[in-house]
Amino acid sequence: MDWESWQHSWDRQQELYLPEREERFRVMMDVVAAAVGPTPHVLDLACGTGTISRRLLERMPRARSVAVDMDPTMLAIARGSFQGDSRITFLTADLSDPGWMESLPIEPFDAVLTATSLHWMKSEPVMRLYADLAKLVRPGGVFLNADHMPDPETPILNAIDEVIQNAHQERARVTGALDWEQWWATVACEPRFAEEHAGSRAIFDRHGGGDEHPIGWHCLRLKEAGFLETGVAWRSINDAMVVAIR
Repeated sequence: MDWESWQHSWDRQQELYLPEREERFRVMMDVVAAAVGPTPHVLDLACGTGTISRRLLERMPRARSVAVDMDPTMLAIARGSFQGDSRITFLTADLSDPGWMESLPIEPFDAVLTATSLHWMKSEPVMRLYADLAKLVRPGGVFLNADHMPDPETPILNAIDEVIQNAHQERARVTGALDWEQWWATVACEPRFAEEHAGSRAIFDRHGGGDEHPIGWHCLRLKEAGFLETGVAWRSINDAMVVAIR
């Protein structure tokens, strides 16, 4: 299996919707390096294909990552890409399950990182997750969440952003970028992913949709969960990266 090709196709598909995706990751790694140093113990939350861990270990080769997800296709690509790399451990867990932390190592984390994932969850499980993370991150450590965080009080700006995103997607499609459904169709056509794809489809079929919230909601919920300080490390019109200091 050509794991690098799968990683590249996933990146292009995600960039169709997130043209500033790599800039978000650059800022994320800047914050981690500045806050906790060059050898962090990191929890890659809802890791997908291991995108964050790839950027982390490229930037900080002595880092260690525990990468958690529930999607079997994503985890198959991630595990294949990192085969033989002792710096990373993969775990299967559903973040909406109150017992999701049971398989984690006891050692606290210097940083917990996630991107484009928590908007898939309902509000109550996210609040419970934030309380869990306050227990997992060591004092002085950081949590970074880069995600869709639209503000319902800025409808004109939101409409402008929609025009910008539609124009970007049109340009990306001309150069061959696949959208979400097209990418999953390529997975379905790969016989070696038959079992994993069936598992992924079962997850999608029972998923009832998540809740999106503006930046202030996330900052407030993180403070309520026990984080010392919260703020914004990066933002565009409808996307942002919230940082919380433990």
